[in-house]
Amino acid sequence: MDKSSSAPGTTPELSVQLGPLHLKNPVMVASGTFGYGEEYSDFVDVRELGAIVVKGLSLEPRAGNPPPRIAETPAGMINAIGLENVGVEHFLEKKLPYLKRLEVPVIVNIFGNSVEEYAELAARLDGISGVAALEINISCPNVKEGGMVFGTEPDMACRVVQAVREATTLPLITKLTPNVTRIAEIAKAVVQAGSDMLSCINTVAAMAVDIFSRRPKLANIVGGLSGPAIKPIALRCTHEVIRAVQCPVIGIGGITNATDALEFLLLGAKAVQVGTANFVRPSVTLEIVKGMKRFLEVEGIRSIEEFIGTLDTRCLFPFADEACHLSEDGGEKA
Repeated sequence: MDKSSSAPGTTPELSVQLGPLHLKNPVMVASGTFGYGEEYSDFVDVRELGAIVVKGLSLEPRAGNPPPRIAETPAGMINAIGLENVGVEHFLEKKLPYLKRLEVPVIVNIFGNSVEEYAELAARLDGISGVAALEINISCPNVKEGGMVFGTEPDMACRVVQAVREATTLPLITKLTPNVTRIAEIAKAVVQAGSDMLSCINTVAAMAVDIFSRRPKLANIVGGLSGPAIKPIALRCTHEVIRAVQCPVIGIGGITNATDALEFLLLGAKAVQVGTANFVRPSVTLEIVKGMKRFLEVEGIRSIEEFIGTLDTRCLFPFADEACHLSEDGGEKA
């Protein structure tokens, strides 16, 4: 990486081009962790974010799962909220007007229980002023297929993305689940089906139990693990996906500070989404933006684009180069 110094007093450039979207910086907020933006306005100047990904939307309002539906872990949290949301019509009428005033790209996360629901929702949002892109949550069960999660099988993931692609002209981001054996296969499949970008990863399937009550800590029994505990998994998944596709990738998982965010950008992610950390420190996103800027200043890097994707994966021990390389499935080569 060229570390040629910036001119004295020059502020490093943090803007990035995420497919057709221009972001003032690469820091976004993850769906389900920032409400619909206004909820955090007392803590963060929301206009300074790179983009806002709103809480996942369904066609109709959804109450979510019964409590308890959050359990803390030593390095994160497990949630089984159940995708509670206000529904698309309420969002358009009550939530979007505020977001439009911010002049920040608004990405709407969508989900459904059938391919038809995804397509209908995408069509409803197509051409709506203030909606910059859609993020497709494929970590949802297909009720018509016995509850199989859309994102765990390439053909099923393709069906969702193809249907959404046919229903809208908006840029599409597909959010990948880590709960698969080969995430790169899913990534390639959904890009071929029409996804313009990818975000990875969603939460990791997990559970927690109480030895005193001898019961699960979540009413749903199983939930999604997020927070610092999943960052190494997220980095590995992001690396594999970036190697497999040519489209922009957004890194998500366990980001709590600027160093965490920069690690994903180093792999080649064009932007990052901050999730669980918003619950702990509501101002964390703008702290990360400041930290990124300071890092570039110290390193003498003129723009974040010069840093993105500069990871050197050459073996640290050249004399054992063959032993260092990993096979495509993540195991060591013989």
